[in-house]
Amino acid sequence: MLGTYSYHEIFRRTVVAFGTLFNNIELRRSTEVMKVPLAYGPKQKFLARLDQNPDPTNKRVQITLPRISFEINGIDYDSSRKVSPTQKIKIAKDNDENKNVFMPVPYNVGFELAIISKNQEDGLEILEQILPFFQPHYNLPVKLLDEMSEIKDVPVVLNNINYEDTYEGDFSSRRAIIYTLTFTAKTYLYGPVTDAKTIKKVVTDYYTDINTATAPRQVRYTIQPDPITADADDDFGFGIVDEDFTDFKKRNPTSGADEAIT
Repeated sequence: MLGTYSYHEIFRRTVVAFGTLFNNIELRRSTEVMKVPLAYGPKQKFLARLDQNPDPTNKRVQITLPRISFEINGIDYDSSRKVSPTQKIKIAKDNDENKNVFMPVPYNVGFELAIISKNQEDGLEILEQILPFFQPHYNLPVKLLDEMSEIKDVPVVLNNINYEDTYEGDFSSRRAIIYTLTFTAKTYLYGPVTDAKTIKKVVTDYYTDINTATAPRQVRYTIQPDPITADADDDFGFGIVDEDFTDFKKRNPTSGADEAIT
């Protein structure tokens, strides 16, 4: 099992989907609308750049506020959402094959989102555009598995909000007000997707002796879909054929033919 290549970019999709929740935050003043920049990365990185002295030859030294940053801060298994590991999800690939994948494994992805502003008013304006949607979770539809067209609602839970004011020192120091929000995204991971032939005929033989190597079959049940041309995702019934035998033969499972017992 281990070593079978499988990469569905689920963590990446979860990160991107989480980020899209916050990429349209705006600040509105009387004559101006400003879109708040959003970036992936630790807030310490932006705070370090904020403290650096401006350099006329390097326009990327200082950053403008407000802005929003987010990053992953943990990944944990969630046993409360566990389902049977032996069950499979199946979809029809064509008339003769299905695509199969085992039930997904639940994992929680922790996120930390930082709102960095230079004054209290901007920080509260951004915060108020976020909090009403989390009570305390927001269901985020994410296409986790392209091959199976699997779209799941990933609950994003708001766990905690912290406040920090870094204003210390003289009047030349730049102030940064930071609201740190911690979230948990309850996502799912999938293993390899495999192809399997569609079973369209089942043959069951009954014997009058427990030693099936030497005992002839007495009764045979044959089950097939009705109609026989039905696809795996069609609405169809089953046709059952009941046969009785007295010829002291048994079925060869490899060839499918009835052969005399030797």
